[in-house]
Amino acid sequence: MEREKIYLSEYGTREYRKLLKLARTSTLPIDLSQIRTALTISGQACRKANQQLNEPLLIQSILVAQIVIGEIGLGTEPACIALMYKFVENQTLTFEEIKKQLGEKIAQQTLELAKLSTISGYSHEQAETFRKMLFSMTNDVRVMLVKLADRLYVLRNLENEEPATQNRLSYEAFDIYAPIAHQLGLYHIKTELEDLSFRYTNPEMHNYIVKKIQETAPARNRYIKDFISPIKSELDKQQIQYTIKSRTKSIFSIYNKMLKQNIDFDEVYDLFAIRIIIETEAKKEKAECWKVFSIVTNLYPSNPDRMRDWITVPKSTGYESLHATVQGPDQKWVEVQIRTTRMDEIAEKGMAAHWKYKGRGTNSDFDEWLNKIREVLEKGYLEQSEDVEDLKLTQYAKEIFVFTPKGQLKVLPKGSTALDFAYEIHTDVGNACIGARVNGKSVPIRYELNNGDRVEIITSKTQKPKPDWLDYVITSKAKSKIKLALKEEQIRQAEIGKEIFKRRLRNWKIVYSDLLVSRLLKHFKLKNAIDFYALIAIEKISLTEIKQIIKSETKEESSSPDKIENIPIEKIVPGLVESTEEVLEIDEKQLNNVDYKLAKCCSPIFGDDIFAFVTINDGIKIHRLTCPNASDMLTRYSYRVLKARWLGEDSNTNFQTAIKVTGNNEIGILSKISDVISKDLHVRMRSINVDTHENQFVGIIKLFVKDVKYLDMLIHKLLKIKGVYTATRIDGI
Repeated sequence: MEREKIYLSEYGTREYRKLLKLARTSTLPIDLSQIRTALTISGQACRKANQQLNEPLLIQSILVAQIVIGEIGLGTEPACIALMYKFVENQTLTFEEIKKQLGEKIAQQTLELAKLSTISGYSHEQAETFRKMLFSMTNDVRVMLVKLADRLYVLRNLENEEPATQNRLSYEAFDIYAPIAHQLGLYHIKTELEDLSFRYTNPEMHNYIVKKIQETAPARNRYIKDFISPIKSELDKQQIQYTIKSRTKSIFSIYNKMLKQNIDFDEVYDLFAIRIIIETEAKKEKAECWKVFSIVTNLYPSNPDRMRDWITVPKSTGYESLHATVQGPDQKWVEVQIRTTRMDEIAEKGMAAHWKYKGRGTNSDFDEWLNKIREVLEKGYLEQSEDVEDLKLTQYAKEIFVFTPKGQLKVLPKGSTALDFAYEIHTDVGNACIGARVNGKSVPIRYELNNGDRVEIITSKTQKPKPDWLDYVITSKAKSKIKLALKEEQIRQAEIGKEIFKRRLRNWKIVYSDLLVSRLLKHFKLKNAIDFYALIAIEKISLTEIKQIIKSETKEESSSPDKIENIPIEKIVPGLVESTEEVLEIDEKQLNNVDYKLAKCCSPIFGDDIFAFVTINDGIKIHRLTCPNASDMLTRYSYRVLKARWLGEDSNTNFQTAIKVTGNNEIGILSKISDVISKDLHVRMRSINVDTHENQFVGIIKLFVKDVKYLDMLIHKLLKIKGVYTATRIDGI
């Protein structure tokens, strides 16, 4: 490709030449022609809008590329994306234009970096999650390293920005980018980011510490000179090849120490450290380091409690060094670090990864991935393609990170949909969800979300969860809420369906009974009455069909005397329901005396349809028409059966009965059931038995009620409790 002339100011030209010089002197083989092409592409993007307005952006890109090559030590591809991504971000450069001239790989990396730069909105509490999100949005670690270089450039040039912008960018550096630099082992970048941010977030303290450092510099330099002088003499005598450096603690680090220990600047005793770096053969490294350690501690008394030996047992990150804290002239404590050139190189290039050896590491997939990054950085060949391929976070990513319209960060499992997000916001939002706007575009509820998406949920008051929604979600929260909503809707429909069913039975002159319902459940192959009633309500089971089933079974039973054991009592002895003969009237006050007793097999209560059965030794027992033993008694002992009914309209006696309750085994469900029984309806309980299996429970509750109407009201109330599936009366208590 014939290169176009790039029009730059004198300053821009000078910085571009500096970039090329850094590339030529790099230890990595850098393709200068690709860097020139990247700059040409950016220059073309400048001219699309306004050359004069966009040149500062081009110069900024050149300066970021300088940091990428000169300070982080990256090569061709990162330098190219640093030169171009700002123009992708402001939409004057497209993916296709980059792909055409530099290939798909560099185009994709440039696009990823541009997308990273559009992400904003986080809280201090969500900083760690936000950092993970940034990592998960790129397939190549070098993209994140270029982002660090860009943020370092921005922090170095904040002087002319508005105070609000200075504060925002500084706090972002504190919360997001300095920790990332630390995690990647880029300690010097981390330190500079912190110091630059501190300058704007706490200018008074920053200026105070800077002033103190400057004021104390002459005295400190004299002290360091006096301190190292005898050490130099002794090392020279021993003919040891060495270099001695002094390092002043960073401004932000000094502030942290003052804050944590509640001391003033003058009381920070480890304001500086001395580093002795020796040249020696690999096999003699340990012995030579201990030899220097012995020289230093012979000259100055040491504090054994602050001695650190990371040579005998190096840190898991590869950090090796001997640290001694000794008392120098004027009884001042000084930290001395002793290491070889190799050890110093490892530490200085960030492979020591201080965040890890200070005990904050974990064994998560994310940390495992960061460890792989550091291993490659340690080896110094990040540019080799096979290593870069190993550093793709997507192979570890199990989460996606998305934003609400107000910028709140939400973490969801990979593969989550807009409907999952809606339920993550609130159950009511999920139940009413009809769609979403993702990054400003309308999408259906089943749309799969991606990292960094900004999601706005669209709701409707008329929307209700549907069974197929379970196919559109993957989070357990969304699934459980949808199932609960569907169950509640089914119960609501069942109440309507039951009323429709009962009303139609009355029109047909057919007595409603549990036995009748059981037979219909068996016919339709349904598990419970709730399903049956709900299907009636939504007209999936027609009332005409039900009538035909009842009539056909009645006809079949009347012509098949062998099946008499399955016939309800009202069909075997119609007189119990329809006869005008004298009926035995049961006074509740006479119950459980010599004359009348309630049968335990069906536990009748006031208001039940009943009949009387004359026993040989136990007097007259009162049974429900739906008693499970009714068919047998009528078949074998029909001459002992008497018609019966309750005397009066109201009861003053409490009858013992039992109900079976099933539902979702969630926290507080039993308390809700107990409150409805005892507090709302003032019903006295005799006992409660509960059995659980997986996420469901089955409870048998024995209690005392006045009549069947009160029992029906109680069951109705229980069915309205969220989490309760069924509530039915049972026999044989």
